[in-house]
Amino acid sequence: MYRGGRPQGLARLMNRFSAIQFRAGLLVPSNWATLEVRGRRTGRMVSCPLVVARYEGREYLVSMLGNDANWVANVRAAGGDAVLSHGRRESIHLSEVAVPDKPPILRRYLEKAPGARPHIPVDRHAPLEAFEAIAEDYPVFLVTRPAS
Repeated sequence: MYRGGRPQGLARLMNRFSAIQFRAGLLVPSNWATLEVRGRRTGRMVSCPLVVARYEGREYLVSMLGNDANWVANVRAAGGDAVLSHGRRESIHLSEVAVPDKPPILRRYLEKAPGARPHIPVDRHAPLEAFEAIAEDYPVFLVTRPAS
């Protein structure tokens, strides 16, 4: 479904459906949301269903497909500005987490995102040292909300 790190046919269809469902917050856990970010080539808003990892009182988005995921490139091109939706739309800013800080967040993400487990080559129960070995390959973004 994710040959070459990108969603193919069925995965694209499932992602579209999931993005709508996660955005509406219908029949999904509270940590499932839709990220909307401006496309770096088209300028149009692009939606992607994601799992929000909560760790030590903060929220994070993790790319289960690594650095080559389109949403990661779009977030970087947009300077971190995006929208997160789960029942309501919220403007957010995403900041990349430094590699040394990623291991416990990656482990927490795998606990909460069963669909990501086949894509990340570490068991969710592995010690943090195992996550240190792969941390550079998986982007992690801290979610912050602008002051209103």
